[in-house]
Amino acid sequence: MVRRTKADALVTRNTLLDAAEHLFQAHGVSRTSLNEIATAAGTTRGAIYWHFKDKADLFNAMMERVTMPLEGTLESMARTAGASANPLLLMRDAMMNALRQTATDEQTRRVFEVATHKVEYVSEMQAVRDRHLRVRNQCVSMTEEALREAVRRESIKLPMPLDTAALGLHVIVDGLIQNWLLDPLAFDLEKSGRHTVDAYLAGLGFSLPAARAPRRPAPARAMPV
Repeated sequence: MVRRTKADALVTRNTLLDAAEHLFQAHGVSRTSLNEIATAAGTTRGAIYWHFKDKADLFNAMMERVTMPLEGTLESMARTAGASANPLLLMRDAMMNALRQTATDEQTRRVFEVATHKVEYVSEMQAVRDRHLRVRNQCVSMTEEALREAVRRESIKLPMPLDTAALGLHVIVDGLIQNWLLDPLAFDLEKSGRHTVDAYLAGLGFSLPAARAPRRPAPARAMPV
């Protein structure tokens, strides 16, 4: 018997995850069986249980293989936060990066579409729901911290409770992504997101740097005659 190496096992695992991504996107999570995933991956159902406890475990591994946009926002804010950094601009930049990643990275878009539109939180997928809630709560919590520090620095009073403002901002970004995924041609995700987030922050009373006007080409000089 040929012994399988760790590299072989990793190839099999990634092949199963690739197959799951495409089948979940095409048919939905609840209507895709583990047997179908194994067949599409050219392996057996036993191979799935070697790598994953159940469908929910496979689903979460599929999501973790790609840095999801709003999870990436958390990582970006944590990585660049500092005493001298502007928390409001860091948060806004991180959210714009989340929208950009969704709009430009095919695998991220595919997995995010599955996670938002192709999964039902039935009993076998409870672990997926728990993960979704954990990420949502972390994102809202970090947004609240960024807004709190921005309020302190600008000495303003928000027109609503801080936790409500943070939740509202999260809902805006999450809702933009979900609606764009329904019809990517309906609007420009980055541009619409930037305008909407800036309008929301301005409505809360924050001062934002003015957007740079696009550079116009210099007028052409007349040729000497």
